[in-house]
Amino acid sequence: MLRYGTAAGRWVLLATVLGSSLAFIDSTVVNLALPTLGHELRADAAGLQWTVNGYALSLASLILVGGSLGDRFGRKRVFLTGVAWFAVASLLCGAATSIGMLIAARVLQGVGGALLTPGALAILEASFATEDRSRAIGAWSGLAGVGGALGPFLGGWLLEIGSWRSIFLINVPVAALVIAIAARHMPESRDPAAARRFDVAGVLTGAAGLGGLTYGFTAWPAHGVAHAAVLVPLAIGAAGLVAFVATELRSPHPMVPPRLFRSRSFTGANLVTFFAYAANGGVFFLVVVALQVVAGYPALVSGVAMLPVTVILLLLSARSGALAQRIGPRLPMTAGPLVCAAALLLMSTIGPHASYPARVLPAVVLFGLGLALLVAPLTATALGSVDDAHAGVASGVNNAVARAAGLLSVAVLPLAAGLGDGSLTDPAQLHPVFRNAMLLCAALMTAAGTTAFLTVRPQRAGEPDSSSPTRPGTRRFTSR
Repeated sequence: MLRYGTAAGRWVLLATVLGSSLAFIDSTVVNLALPTLGHELRADAAGLQWTVNGYALSLASLILVGGSLGDRFGRKRVFLTGVAWFAVASLLCGAATSIGMLIAARVLQGVGGALLTPGALAILEASFATEDRSRAIGAWSGLAGVGGALGPFLGGWLLEIGSWRSIFLINVPVAALVIAIAARHMPESRDPAAARRFDVAGVLTGAAGLGGLTYGFTAWPAHGVAHAAVLVPLAIGAAGLVAFVATELRSPHPMVPPRLFRSRSFTGANLVTFFAYAANGGVFFLVVVALQVVAGYPALVSGVAMLPVTVILLLLSARSGALAQRIGPRLPMTAGPLVCAAALLLMSTIGPHASYPARVLPAVVLFGLGLALLVAPLTATALGSVDDAHAGVASGVNNAVARAAGLLSVAVLPLAAGLGDGSLTDPAQLHPVFRNAMLLCAALMTAAGTTAFLTVRPQRAGEPDSSSPTRPGTRRFTSR
């Protein structure tokens, strides 16, 4: 087992952070380039949404597959495959000459992200000694969060000095570095009891459910609720999710073992994840666009505006994980989303010519503090409430919930906020939509905090979670 702070532990942590950051950065940096893409590729609002949703859809649909493949065939192997796939897809994104080509390449990027993302956390859970896992996951949460938050800054800088294509091409050397480090220093791990047969029906029904709902909600603004292009995908999506649940309950080798949800903490953590990441999806999709279109900020300044979130996550996430280890996860998981909700109420006041020090910075700092309280305890609780053998699928479930929440948020939030058939690049139309969207995101964060208080057990290190579905002879890891 690796120890936190040793050279081997640092190399593994670096590889997982850089690999995860590839997926995180590309889920945020494209938002900053949306106005440029709209003009250069002559894309309408639906095309721009699918530039985001195409990536998120394939990632969310297949991330459970990535976690299950890692448990069965080796987490390091699947992680490295995902990193290499992501690099090739990034090259295709950079070479796209139309919005359709870009969306297709983004879908392929999402496949690579689905292979690498759950493996990163599962590798940490399986590789580090028990007493060091909270610190390792806390450090990963902070550093990977930094990667995601740096996306707008990096994207703004690349847009200023070059082309939107560079925001994809820069992934290639980073992926090469990850492969070099992981191939040498990362240990292999797998679940020796995992079935070698694969849950094909679960993969197909889960993908159909997420894909149908996302397509239907994305088409709604252009066609209206009564149009077949909206009703048929929504019906397919709802039926797909029902079929997925039924399939997993009956399957002898389910992709998502239903017994995982017998753990109250695991179920609660995933509910909190859904509400919180639905809010995050809306924030990171709309804030950088609104700062450019409504407030009139240049692209680079819009990216830098969110930099305090990066600094706060870097400084406080590991400490937040250690705090949750001492006092239990319920308090920070309750307080964090409520602090974020207060920040989003402040963000809703951002309008034309908004002053950065007076109107933007206080909200950004408060939002960063809330995320720092929430993210590390939430991740550790989701993984630590099940046994080690299911580390990959537990990570896959939690990541799938987060990605699905963000995906549905990007599809639904502009509609719910009143965009209709309006434009994301028109200041007069975007301003009220942005205000309403931030209020809705604040409500989602409030729901996340309330859910954490009601469902997450307040146990401290060493206190067992009696609802955890561990099997006899397996290690019960319930210290978060």
